[in-house]
This record gives sequence, structure tokens and C-alpha cells, in this order.
Amino acid sequence: MINSIIEAISIALNAEFGDDYTTYTEEQEQGLKEPCFFISTLEPTHNLFRDRRNFRRQQFCIQFFPANLDRAKAECNDTAERLCSCLETITVDGDLMRADKMEHKIVDNVLNFFANYDCFMVKKYDCEPMETLEIKGDVNDGG
Repeated sequence: MINSIIEAISIALNAEFGDDYTTYTEEQEQGLKEPCFFISTLEPTHNLFRDRRNFRRQQFCIQFFPANLDRAKAECNDTAERLCSCLETITVDGDLMRADKMEHKIVDNVLNFFANYDCFMVKKYDCEPMETLEIKGDVNDGG
């Protein structure tokens, strides 16, 4: 599920910003082509809710590295506005997911944009259901 959400975020970024912006999903030690995005997940949680349902809290961080360091903060602020609109809803495996708790901050001329994509997941049972059931009952008349 996490990889599907990362892929959906990447597709949304490409649709909004085009091919001039590179999107990375794995660590890059050298050779970042700026302007670029880096997508990562932050401490996802899985909580049993009821029966087969699990609630998954999935926070993602989209980092933006601007190309123009002279106008880095202005470029980061503009990008944050665009990210709010393009990441509000994404398509994951054919279904729409809505972002929650979107926020951003700029640290060392790098935009850190956070968005939660929380959802319920339902586990499928691996056993086959019972096909037939017979019940016999009698009424006891007190004797």
C-alpha cells in the first residue's frame, strides 16, 4: 500500500510540475538534478480497529529542492501552494484518497511538505465459509 501511495504522489507531481522536475523515491548520495522532489514515508502505523479492519495512519514527506538558491524561499512558498492543490486527492489503485493534515516548513532552503493518507484496510479471510447448516429443535412442554 505504501509503495502504491508513493507512486500515486509521483504521478500527481509529474502532472502538476511536468518533466522538468525530477522525482526521487530512494536516497541519492550524489547527483541530485534540481529542481527535484524526494518522497518518503514517516513512521506508518497499523492499528487493529474491529474484527478484520485495520486503521493505517500513513504520513508522507515530500521534500522540494529548489533550483534557484537566490530565490529559494520564494520558490519553496510557491511550490507549497501548488502541492496543496495537486496532492489534495490522489488516485491509488483506481481509488481516490484524500490527504489530511497537510502542512509544510522550510528548513535550510528545502521545502518539507507533509501529508497524511490515512485509511481503513479490510483483511480477507483465508478460510471457506460453511455451505450448509442443519438445526433441529424440539419444544419441551414441561414434562
